[in-house]
Amino acid sequence: MTEEKPRLIPTQPWENGWAPDTSRVPGTRRLWMAGTLALSVVAACVTAIVITDRQAEDPVPVAKIPAPSPGSTYPGLLTFASPSASESVPPGGKSGLSSAQPTTSAATTPAPAPDVKGSASAPASQAPGKPAASPSPSKSSAAPTTPDRSALRSVESINYPGRYWHVSGGLVRLDPVGGSESREDSSFSLVPGLSNGSCYSFKTHDGKYLRHRDFVLRADRNDGSSLFKQDATFCAGYSGNAGTVIQSVNYPNYALRHRNFQLRLDPYGYNTTNRQDFSFRVVAPLA
Repeated sequence: MTEEKPRLIPTQPWENGWAPDTSRVPGTRRLWMAGTLALSVVAACVTAIVITDRQAEDPVPVAKIPAPSPGSTYPGLLTFASPSASESVPPGGKSGLSSAQPTTSAATTPAPAPDVKGSASAPASQAPGKPAASPSPSKSSAAPTTPDRSALRSVESINYPGRYWHVSGGLVRLDPVGGSESREDSSFSLVPGLSNGSCYSFKTHDGKYLRHRDFVLRADRNDGSSLFKQDATFCAGYSGNAGTVIQSVNYPNYALRHRNFQLRLDPYGYNTTNRQDFSFRVVAPLA
């Protein structure tokens, strides 16, 4: 019969002579694994930061858009010619605003014939001993000048043909053609823009300018302020076969449109509905 040895009880080392192994700290393997994992995470973060910094310092080269030359607009817009020095002549070019219109050259007025009595070729008789009288210049009356109609234009709606911009009560509406007075209020001088000579301003027959105020188009007197000049300057925007979109110079993402036959300034973009309300055709003057 085998002799059963008493089982060692670790909680009673003083009774059986057993003592715990103190040469290794409990959980050492887990500590090493946790430390290795932490170092791996730190190394991955440092690598990601270094790669990000390198990409920020050395970005992918992007094609540069050349700066627009004087007298031109950004890509997608129409190109305008350099503005003329005279205010009565709008900038040229193939834009939707500068529509072609035949102009007649002014006839050259012949120089008035010299006064026979005062000309040097036929001196007046003089008394002996008296100096000859100096010839008196002839006084020719200036010929009356007619107003330049080459810059006059009218603006017609695309989706409402037969209705034109018309100044009524200080506001600009889209109205049908009326009498002579209505035709005069529907004809405007297309002049270089007050704030940008590559764009345009619309001048009425009584010297006012079309400008937007509170996003409503109206005719006002030029007060000389920078705000007025910007409000009264418009550029030909995107155009198609139907007509031209007339954009504001100080609100580039806004364009003129008619709503309830009232001209106003509204946002214009890819999601814009009723795009035909923004399209106009610049035609010969009605007046």
